[in-house]
Order: sequence, then C-alpha cells, then structure tokens
Amino acid sequence: MSEPRSQDAASDLGSGSRRRTWAELLAGRVKRQRQGLGREHKLPESAVRLLRRHLNLNDLLLEVGGSACKTLCLNQWMDPEASADLSSSFIGSALRDEASRLGVPVAVLSSRAVASSFVQICASSGEPSHRVLLNAEQRKKMSSLLEVAQYLLAHSMFSRFSFCQELWEVRSSLLLEAVWHLHVQNLVSLQELLESHADTQATVAWLFKDLCVLCEQMEASTQHTDIARAMLSDFVQLFVLRGFQKNSDLRSVEPAQMAQLAMAVLQRMLMFALEALATGLQDESPAYRAVKSWFGVFCGCTYGAAVSADVPKRFFSHTLTQVLTHKPVLRVSDAVQMQRDWSFAKTHPLLTSLYRRLFAVLRPEELLGHLQEVLETREVNWQHVLSCVSTLVICLPEAQQLVKDWVAQLLARAFESCNLDSMVTAFLVVRQAALEGPSVFPSYSDWFQASFGSTRGFHSGSKKTLVFLFKFLSDLVPFEAPRYMQVHILHPPLVPSKYRSLLMDYVTLAKTRLADLKVSMENMGLYEDLSSARDITEPHGQAHQDVEKAIAVFEHTGKVPVAVMEASIFRRPYYVSHFLPALLTPRVLPRTPDSRVALIESLRRADKIPPSLYSTYCQACSTAEEKKPERAAPGMKAEAGGCAEEPLGPLAAALRELRAAMTDPSQYDVLSAHMAVVSERLSSTLGLGEEDGSLEVSQVQLSIMAPHLEHQEQEIADLLLTSFCQNLIAASSFAPPDRQGPWAARFMTAMCGRRLLPVVLTRLCQLLRHQGPSLSASHVLGLAALVVHLGESRSALPEVHVGFPAPAKSLPIPEFFSSLLTFGTAETSLFCLKFCTAAISYFLCKSSSLSQDILYSCLSPALMKKFQFVTLRLFSEAREPPSQEHPASLPWRLLCLPTADWQRAALCLWKQRTFQELLKQKEFHLTYRDWLQLELEIQPEFDSLSHTESSRSYNCSENSDLVLGSCTGNRDIFSRLQEMAADLEQGPAASQSCSPREHFLFRVFRTRLQALASGWDVAARLQRQRELLVYKWILLGLPPAVLVGSPQAKEPAAPDCTEFFHLVNSELRNFCSHGGALTHDITVHFFRGLLSACSQSRNPSRTADLILTACQTECPIVLTSALLWWPRLEPELRSRWTRCFQGPLPQELQRLWEAQQFGRSCLSPDLASPPPGPAWVSAASLHFAIQQAGENNIKSQLEKLDCQREELLVVLFFFSLMGLLSSHLTPHLRHQAVDSLKALDICAEILGCLEKKKVSWLVLFQLTETEGGLGRVLLRLAPDPYIRLLPFAFYSLLSYFDEDALMREDAFLRVAVDMYLKLICLFVAGETSVVSALAGRSQELQGQGDPVGLITKARHFLLQSIPRCPKESFSNMAELLATSGQCDPEVSAALRSRQQALPDADLYQEPHLF
Repeated sequence: MSEPRSQDAASDLGSGSRRRTWAELLAGRVKRQRQGLGREHKLPESAVRLLRRHLNLNDLLLEVGGSACKTLCLNQWMDPEASADLSSSFIGSALRDEASRLGVPVAVLSSRAVASSFVQICASSGEPSHRVLLNAEQRKKMSSLLEVAQYLLAHSMFSRFSFCQELWEVRSSLLLEAVWHLHVQNLVSLQELLESHADTQATVAWLFKDLCVLCEQMEASTQHTDIARAMLSDFVQLFVLRGFQKNSDLRSVEPAQMAQLAMAVLQRMLMFALEALATGLQDESPAYRAVKSWFGVFCGCTYGAAVSADVPKRFFSHTLTQVLTHKPVLRVSDAVQMQRDWSFAKTHPLLTSLYRRLFAVLRPEELLGHLQEVLETREVNWQHVLSCVSTLVICLPEAQQLVKDWVAQLLARAFESCNLDSMVTAFLVVRQAALEGPSVFPSYSDWFQASFGSTRGFHSGSKKTLVFLFKFLSDLVPFEAPRYMQVHILHPPLVPSKYRSLLMDYVTLAKTRLADLKVSMENMGLYEDLSSARDITEPHGQAHQDVEKAIAVFEHTGKVPVAVMEASIFRRPYYVSHFLPALLTPRVLPRTPDSRVALIESLRRADKIPPSLYSTYCQACSTAEEKKPERAAPGMKAEAGGCAEEPLGPLAAALRELRAAMTDPSQYDVLSAHMAVVSERLSSTLGLGEEDGSLEVSQVQLSIMAPHLEHQEQEIADLLLTSFCQNLIAASSFAPPDRQGPWAARFMTAMCGRRLLPVVLTRLCQLLRHQGPSLSASHVLGLAALVVHLGESRSALPEVHVGFPAPAKSLPIPEFFSSLLTFGTAETSLFCLKFCTAAISYFLCKSSSLSQDILYSCLSPALMKKFQFVTLRLFSEAREPPSQEHPASLPWRLLCLPTADWQRAALCLWKQRTFQELLKQKEFHLTYRDWLQLELEIQPEFDSLSHTESSRSYNCSENSDLVLGSCTGNRDIFSRLQEMAADLEQGPAASQSCSPREHFLFRVFRTRLQALASGWDVAARLQRQRELLVYKWILLGLPPAVLVGSPQAKEPAAPDCTEFFHLVNSELRNFCSHGGALTHDITVHFFRGLLSACSQSRNPSRTADLILTACQTECPIVLTSALLWWPRLEPELRSRWTRCFQGPLPQELQRLWEAQQFGRSCLSPDLASPPPGPAWVSAASLHFAIQQAGENNIKSQLEKLDCQREELLVVLFFFSLMGLLSSHLTPHLRHQAVDSLKALDICAEILGCLEKKKVSWLVLFQLTETEGGLGRVLLRLAPDPYIRLLPFAFYSLLSYFDEDALMREDAFLRVAVDMYLKLICLFVAGETSVVSALAGRSQELQGQGDPVGLITKARHFLLQSIPRCPKESFSNMAELLATSGQCDPEVSAALRSRQQALPDADLYQEPHLF
C-alpha cells in the first residue's frame, strides 16, 4: 500500500492511539475472525470500507514476501495451532471481495494480479538486459508469489489460460528461469504455456534467443550452474519428447502444433551451433560457450527414465541427418580438393564431441546404415560427412571393418551399373579413413592396390568397367592432390594388354597434371609416403628429409639403405641433383665420425659419389673448419634448444589433455579422440608424413652396451614414455588394467612409427639396461606395461639386432627386453625383480585369456625364468610349497600404492594360482641349466647374498622339481657325470659288450639339437652355437675316453668314434672351428682320448692307426686340427706314448709329424722334404705353416713343389681360399698372422702357379658331397658358411684371372655365372654384411671387401666375357638360368642371346633322307 493512505488509515483510529503496522492490522483481523461466527458479522463497517477503498492488489502480493510475511511466519512458529496459509487465505478473501465489487470472475482477476506481480519481479533486478536467470532476491520473491498462486489454483481462484495470455502480452520482460519455475511448481507447464500462444514463429524466436543466452550464462556462471543445467535439461527433455514421439501418439491438433514448435526450436539451436562452427569460434567466446553447452544436451542422462529409449534415438538420428545435410554447398570436386583438412585432428573439437555423443546412442551398424541412407537420398555437406567418417573409424573400433565392407559394397554397386555416385562415395570415404593412419584403416596406396591391382579387382569384369574406372580417375585429375595421382601411376590398376591404351592415356594425363603442378615423378623423395595427402615439398626440402631418414636407417642397420642404392641407379637425376647435395652439405666435421660421415664414406667406397663432388665437399668442410668462430658452439646449442622446445609444446599440451581424460579410462571414444590428436601432434613434431608407413627394413639394430640418441630424439622419447607412465598410474587409480580400454595399445601404436620405434627402443635400452635401479616405482610400472603391449604387437614389429656394426643377436621384441635385465649386482637384481613383478602382474590382470599365443607374445620365457630365479634366490618363503587354503590375489593394486612393497608384491604374485599354473608350461619351467647360467652372471663381489646364503638357495632349488639340463660351471654335476661315465666304462656291461654302443651323452646332444631351429639366419646360428659351446664344455669336463670310446673285444680293436665324428662333421665344424681346424681344447681332448683307448688295447699302435685312418675318410678335420696345433700337441703325445708304451709313435702319428716337417721345410731355404700322403694332409700342413709364418711372397716356395704334385697344389689353393675367407670372418684369431690383403696375395700366387702349370682349379667351386673322393674330404674340412662364401672368394681374385686361358675351358663360363648368381643371392640375404662391415673399418682394403663393388665388377666381367666364350661353354646353362636367372635379368638375357646367336652345326649337315 502507498504511504499516504497508510497514514490516513491510522488517523481514522484516533489520534491518541499508537500507529500500528500493517502486519498487526492483519493479525488482529484474523484473531477477530477466530472469536466465532457471531463476532464476524459485527466487524466494524469502517474497517471494511477502508480496505475496499484503499486496497492495491499488486502491492499486496508483493508485500507478502516482505517483513510482514516474516512476522507472520514467526507468529505461526510460536503458535502451533495457527494455519500455515494465513497470508494466502487473506489474499484470496481480498481478491474475492474485489472481484465481486468489480463484477469480474475472481479467477481472471487473480491471474491478472499474479501475472502483474510476476512481471514486476522479473523486471526488478536492475541489471543489464539479455538475462535469463534470477538473482537471489528475485528468486526469493518468486517463491513466495508462486505459493500464493498455488493456493489460488487449489481453491479454483486462478485461470491458467488468462495467466498465460497476460504473460504473452509482456513476453519481452519475462526471464526464462521464472517461466521454468512455473513448470517446476506445477502452476503452468511449459507445454501449456507454449501452446497458449498462437504465433508459433514468435514463440520459437523468443525461446531460441533465451536458450542461447542460457547456454552462454551456464558456462560463464559458476554460482547458478546447477539451476541453469536443470533448466536446459527440462526444456530439452520437453522438446525431444513432444517433437519426436510417434505419430500414432498424437491425439489432437494441439500436440501436433507442439511437435512442430519443439522441432523448430531444436533445429534453430542446432543450426545456430553449426553456423557458429562454420564461421570459426574462438575459445571461451560467448558463442563458443553457447555451442559447447548446447552440444552437452546430447547425452543419454539428459532424458532420464521419463523418456522412452526410442525417442532419444529418433532425435539423435534426426540431428545427425541435419548435421550431414547442413548447407550442402560443397560440390564433390571441392571435397576431393579439401578433404585432407577434414581429418579428425583438424576438425573442430566441438563438432567431434557432438559426433561422439550421437554415436553413444546409435549402434555402429545403425550409424553406417543411416549414413548410407542420407548419402543416397539427400544433398549432403561433404565436410560434415567426411569428418563424421573420420570420427567413426577413430572412436568406434567396430566401425572400422563396417566401413571396409561398406566401401566394398559401394564399389561392387558402382561397377555393376556404372553408378558414379557410389564410386564417388567409395573413394571419398576411403581417402578420408586412410587419413587417420593404418592403425584404424589401410593406407590409400594399399587399398588401391588391393582393390585394382589383381585380376580379382572390381574393374576386371569387362572393357566397360575398365572404361568406367579410367574415366572416373581422369575426371578426378584436375581436383585431387598429387599424392593420389602418384599412387595411381606407381601402382596402376591391372589391365589386360589389349586395353593397355586406357591406362597409358590416364598416365599421360596424370603426368601432365603433375607437371602443371610442378611436381616431378623423377624428383620424388626416397621416403615419400604415398598414403599421405599432405602437400608435396620442394625437391630440396624433401631431399633434406630423405637424408635424415637415410642416416637413421644406416645408423640402426649398419648398411646403406636399399632406397639409396636403388636411387643411385634407377633415379639418378634426383640422386645426383638433390640427394647428394643435401647429404654433402658443408659443415664442421666432428672429431669422432658420426653416422653422416659413415654413410658418406660407405657411398664413396661403393663409387656412388662422383669424385669431383666429394672433393668439393671435403674442401668446403675444411674451409668451414678454418672459419669456425671461437664461441659458435654455445650459440648454436642454444638456438637448437630453442627450436627443439618449440615443436614440443603442442605435443606436450596434447599429452596433458590425454592425462586429464584418464579419470574414466573405459571411455573409448574420448580417449581415442585425444590419442588421434596426440598422433597428429607427434607427426608434426617429427616433421614426417610417413610415420605410419611400414618399416623399410625388417630389423632394428642398436648397441646394448652403448645406446646413443640425439638430444631432440631423447626429449621426444622421454616425453612420450613419461606420459605413458603417468597415464597408466592415473588410469589404474580408477580402474584395473582389464577395464581401462584400449588406450594403452593406441598409445603404443603411436610410438611404433618408422623413425620413432628405433628411438623408443634405444631409450628403453638406456633406461632398463643402464639406469634401471634409479627408476622410480611409477616408471617401473609404466615401462613394464609398455613392454607387455609391445610384446602383443610382436608380429607387426621388426626384430632387434643387437650389436654394431655386425649383428650379434636377432631377437623378437619380448626376448629383447628380457635380455636387458641383468643380475650383475644387488641393485640390478632388485630392479629385475621389480620389473618382472610389474610386467607379469599387469599381463595377468589385463588378459582374461591365457592361450599360449597370447602368453608367448607378451611374456618371453626368459623373463618368466628370471623372475623365478631372483625370487627363489632372494626369498626363502618362495621355496616353500604354495598354500592352497588361502590363494593369493594379483598384486597390481599393491604396486600402484604410493609406497609399494615390492617384496610383498613379488611373493603375492609367486603364490597366485594363475601364476603357478603358468609355471607348469614347459617353456616357462626353470631348469638346472637356466639356473646355473643365470647364477654365472652374478658378480660375487657385488652379490647381495653371502656365499652361505647363495649355496642354501641353490640347494633348495636342487631339491625342487627343476628339470636337469646340460650345463657347465657346477662341480657337483660334473662329478656325477664323471662317475656315470666311469661306471659305463668299467662296469660289467662295458666288459661284456662286443658291439659298439652309443654313449648316452651324444644321444642327449642329438635330441636337443634336433629340437632347435635349423637354418642360417642369425638367431638360429647363435642359438645353436651357444648350445654347442655348452656341449663342448661338458665334454671337456668329462674323461677324454668319452670322445673315443673303449676298444672292442673282437678284431679289429678300434674303438667306435662314429658319434663324435658325427658331432664334429655336422655341428662343431661349423660353429667351433676356424678355416679348416677345430679349436685347440677339443683337439687335445680327442688325442688324449685316443691315448686312453690305446692304453686299454692289446695292440696300442694298431688301435691308434685304425682311429687315425678312420679320421682320413670320416672326419678329416681332426687331422688338419692336429697339424695346426702340432707344436703344442706333439710334446704331450711323445711323452705319454713313450712313458706308457715304450716304443716309437704309431705310423699314422708319424705321418702327421712328417707332414708337419714338410710344411716347415717348404718355407726354409733348404731342399724341401717329400710330401707324405694323402696330398690334402701335406697341403694343409703347408697352408698352416704359411699362415703362422706370415709369408705373403711364396712364389719361390711354390717352385720347390714337385711338378707331378698337381693335386697338392689344387688343395693348397683351396686352403688358401679358406684362409682368405677366415681373414674376413675371424680376423682376431691369434694363430692367424695373415690379414686380408696378405691372404689375397697368397691366393693370387698359388693361382698364378696353377695357371702357369695349366692345372685346372675350377673343380674347387663345384664340390659336391655325392661325388666322393677329394671333393667329399674338402667339404668336411671347411665350415659350411665358408663354402657358401666361395663366390665372394672367386670374384675377389677376378683381377688375377688369366682370361684367355680360362676362356678355353668349357666349364669356366658356367662356374663364373654360377658364382655370380650365388654372390647376388648372398648379398640379398645379408650374408655378406660381416665382410662389408670389416671393409668399412679397414681403410687399407680399398673396396676389396665391399660386396656391392664386387658384384658390379663381376657383372661387368661377365658381360664382357659372354660374347667371347665358345659354344661348348653354354652347355647346361639353361638349367642354371632356370633356377637363379631372375637375380640379374640383364646377364640372363645376354647369355640367352649369345646362346641363340651361336649356329647349330647339325643344321648345316646334309640330311640323310634315305
């Protein structure tokens, strides 16, 4: 009420009275009403007239929430009998009286009064316009007003319709929150309010405007966020429910109108968001906040249980349709040109978040079906369609195969009816999916080859389909990126020869277009990734990238990359004009040659760098050295550091965002989205476009003992590894490994690119091998988990060659990591325990299946055995049988605690039932051999256990169920074997035996060797060599008689050495010998066994002669070994023979002495003694004498040989060839005083002597086991690797050949071609790498050991010799070319051409017709 009227009312009551407040007047009136019905009628007329004359309803309703209301509430609380609706009843009574006086319905009057107060509250804030939320004071007044309105409604004193009409009259003054309160308080529902207005467009405009403001304020305000979120949820829930219910549910016209209004509002909001995204949004701008808030409503939790599940699905499908068809102004040609900018990482995050929310409700099959339907029936926005495809393959792993199947269906339909739309869709979808990398979809190059590169392609049906394909590809040419045209040219569709003109027309068109774009096929980089759609770099820019990649490959393989060698021949313009200038950029050369220097030297030795260019480079480098400023290094280092930090910033930011998303690691779509961004930032940081391509080589080579990384490489590796460890710890704090989703596998895939994988492996080698004890617990857990994931991908990852420059080991990924764990010290043993515990625990927690394939891929047997070894060694509790009453759980949760108890975790894992089941697998069982080998690695001075503790742990292991295996280093085992050998030799069974019997050890050896992998690859050779070294050690620790056996009771009295001879010929000859002789230890042991056998014989000399005679035919390498070690062997033989048998040496031993004397006499100036037989024994003695003396000019010594001893000279040439190969393969041997150059000179001298005497030596390069005689003996004298490298020795002597004399020999051409083809095969297989490595280290060889240079010279020699050879030289050439002719097509063609050009004499003879 107004103030003057209040004063008048007070004066009417008497001037002497105290002026009472309005609250007291109200309270008094109510009290008088309670005194009874009779007293009501006696109410003073003056009071009634006063109220009717001065009552203002609007002010009355507003004052209800004021101080008077508080007084009433206080009175009610003090008087429990008072009613709770005092003010509402009074206002109702007053409104009824006023309506009666005015003659209007009370409901209409009440609705107008409440609406007026409603509007006044909305307008009372005094704040700027464009608000939709109430402040605290307004919210309080609105609550009181709505209470009164509810009372009026409950007593039929309120008209909803009139109220709505009143509100619509002043809708510009309404606040959206106030309207929402009407809906929440059930006064007037939103639907009723919206349906009451006839102007639907005005209603939509009002709602759209206020909803946009609400979305902005919801993100900007933290005080009212909950209310704003509830408001938006209720509005959207209403709109979705009314707009997307089925038509059968519509029972009247009004709901249909509401459906149209709801859909219009939702569409306006979506269009606003899409328009904002199209124009570009700045982060945290009002439009950005509004779009982000609106996209947040696309969540299943928004609709709750009040909405049927089908309704949100229809809404989401409709929304997806609207997104895909929004403003379809882009043509197909625009999409072809621009789609590379629409990848997942380049699409606005808000749009990809919308896609992900829509995907959460729709299944992948429904999504693909809906996408296909939209493409077939509507005009689409290609940017939205293709970005949706990218999001599909990134965030839904099930959709990847569905997209492949869909593309196949599109192609089938396209070629079936020449449907251009299907063809366009297929190519656009494939190219878009390929942009996301091979981890989610094959590259475009691979897909194009698979689809059109074979006779099973879609295009191979008829000429019509071929024309359709090339017409389509030709239409793409003006618009598509050069990368795709390069794919089409380099990997063209398979076309029948009669239609090849179609292909050539397209190739011509594409090359013309590339020329217009200034992109040359000839200037393509060596490592350009055709699957990438990025811009073509300039040739000089690409060349610098190629140089860096070539250096990286060379650093990790030790060989010149194949791509560089091929470019030097087939792409010479680019190689000479761009690659070499980039490689030979002048600089200050480092004091210690780096990888770039080594690569340059390798290319120079292979004649791949023009001398003038190399000379200019060296001069420029010298000039740069002279002009180098004194303090240039610090400045350059600082600049490099600044450049290195700059590109790491975006990558680090992306990794931080990924870590923040780890609060729910099971959200595949969210984490996949972040991983896609990380992959894109990683590629940008490395500056590579081919990171997702396949590796050029099948191995990664690094040095375990001295792993090295560049500074930037180490920074990137540390950033990635640290992020992985942090993410794993964060994810494990929310979910166990089996419920973390595939984020870790995706992260690992991002680190396995062509250039990055060697960097990561090298850094892991540094950390695990050299810095393991200093790693924190989180690092150990993270790296162990990463190793498990790398093991899962072992089939897709290359093997690791350990050692530089020559590979010493070839290990799969799991075995490589196991080899990094050592036990040398107490610290490394503890780290090995931690790492093995973490890796095994993570794997068991992560894998629900324990199939053998999964086990062997993730966990190597070596890692499992090392964990058993260190656990049994350190913890006595592990040596006790595990308790079955209380099975332990997996300790992963224990390891993730801030203070991890590693001992408790290891014992918990040891006692875990699943782990104990694993130990029952044969491959994971720790044998005695394994135990002792690991024990030998421990350095006693750094051992954490005392000698007593170590012995106790070993004794406990002996009493366990470990399997007995052959091993060395333990006296007890040797003692037991010696006792068993003595029992076999001296027992009753031995004395009664009349037939040869196989020794049990050789049977065990043979069985174990048969179980090993065969072949000549590095891994198989190393494994077999290691096994044989163990066998040899065992044999050397046993009595020598084990090698020879006991004499037989019947005549002849020769022991049976068959088993030992077989071991020597099949194994020790290849792995425990060098250039035709066994090692000294096994040679001496055999002859000691021979003396032992003679001591048990009744005819010692006869026994010795029989054994050595058998050696001549069955195991000749024993005799050549005796000749090599005779100076050390003879004193012991003579001494023991004389002491035991009191007589001269047996005849065969005396013959060895004579052969040794013959070799020495040939080198003396005196007359040489006659050579004893057989000739190969004398030749071996002379060869060893020449080697030990270090002679290289032996021409005069060769002249001393009898002219009739041609066989001796040929065999001597064979031994010299073995010496040449040995100087390359084993240059470190002490007994070998001849280096490679001297060995080559010796071979040349002997070759010259043979040619002078016209003795044929070609037979040495055609040796076979089946021929018997000398060939069989020589093959048993040389290791098989040496025989395989005979082609290398053959062409090493190329410059010493007497070509004229050789041309006259019919067999020469066949031998020369055979050696050449075998040399190429050896080079391709990598078996000449050790020779090239030696040549690379020796500056004196000058290309002699370079296989590439040797092949080039051999090829030139053959091409010159083929036209000069007679017809007889070409006999049996066809068979040779049929087996290996494809190695060099040009040489094969020259041979066939020459063979066809030779006249056939039979054609010119007169025929005998009768």
